Amino acid sequence: MTTRDDLALAHRLADAAGAAIRPFFRARYDLEFKSDKSPVTEADKAAEAAIRAILEKEHPRDGIIGEEYGTTREDAERVWVLDPIDGTRAFIAGRPIFGTLIALMQAGWPTVGIIDQPVTGERWAGMTGQPTTFNGTAVITRACRALDQAIVASTAPQAFPGCTAEHFSRLAGQCRDTIWGGDCYNYGLVASGHVDIVVEAGLKLYDVAALVPVVEGAGGRMCDWSGDPLTADSDGQVIALGDPARLDDVLGALAEGHHQHG
Repeated sequence: MTTRDDLALAHRLADAAGAAIRPFFRARYDLEFKSDKSPVTEADKAAEAAIRAILEKEHPRDGIIGEEYGTTREDAERVWVLDPIDGTRAFIAGRPIFGTLIALMQAGWPTVGIIDQPVTGERWAGMTGQPTTFNGTAVITRACRALDQAIVASTAPQAFPGCTAEHFSRLAGQCRDTIWGGDCYNYGLVASGHVDIVVEAGLKLYDVAALVPVVEGAGGRMCDWSGDPLTADSDGQVIALGDPARLDDVLGALAEGHHQHG
C-alpha cells in the first residue's frame, strides 16, 4: 500500500539529490564515459549516493535499482528506482532541462514518481490515486483534438535505433511542431499541459518508472509502441500522451512507417 509517507520520503530523496547536484552545475568536474559511450559525472554519482544513504538508513529492507550503483535487493516487495541525472548530456552542456527521477515500485508497478529539476526549482510529483502536482499545485494535461495541433517532443534523433527513427519522422510530419532535447523534463511538460506527445526508444527502467505516475496522475497515458502498459520487461519504446484520445492516431502514424519500411 502506497501512503503519503512514501511520497514525503520521495520528496526528501529529491531534496538530497538536488543539494548534491547544484554545486556541479555549470562548474568544472570530472567526466567519465561508460561502456555504451554515455557520459557520467561526479554529480550523477553524488546524487545517487545521497539518495541511497537515506534509504539504507531508514528503509534497509527496500530494494534499490539505480543507474550508477546498480541493484540491491531487487526481489524486495518495495523497490526504489533511481536515475540521479536523467539528461546528463544536457547537464554537461549547462542546459537546465535534465532531472532527477525517483520512483517507488510495488509488486512491479510504479506507484510514486518524482521528476525534479534542481536548478530551476521545478518538481512534478505523482502517486497512484492522487492528482499529479507541480511544486505542490495540481496540474492537468491538455486536450488535443488532432495530431496537426500537437507538439511532439523527443530527446535526440540519434537515440532512435534502427528504423525506429523513420517511424518517429512519420509521426512528427503529422504534428504541428517537433521539439528536440529535454529527456524527463518533456514528460513534466506533458503533465502540465504544454507538450502533447513524447515518443522515445531505447529507454531503461530507471528512465521510465518515475514518469508513469506523473503523466497518468495528470490525466495522460503512457504505453509502449504497441499501446501496451509499460512494465519492467518493456522494450524501451515509450509513448506519453497528454490526451489519451490521440492514442490510435499516434500508434497508426508510428505503424505506417513500420509497414512501409518493414
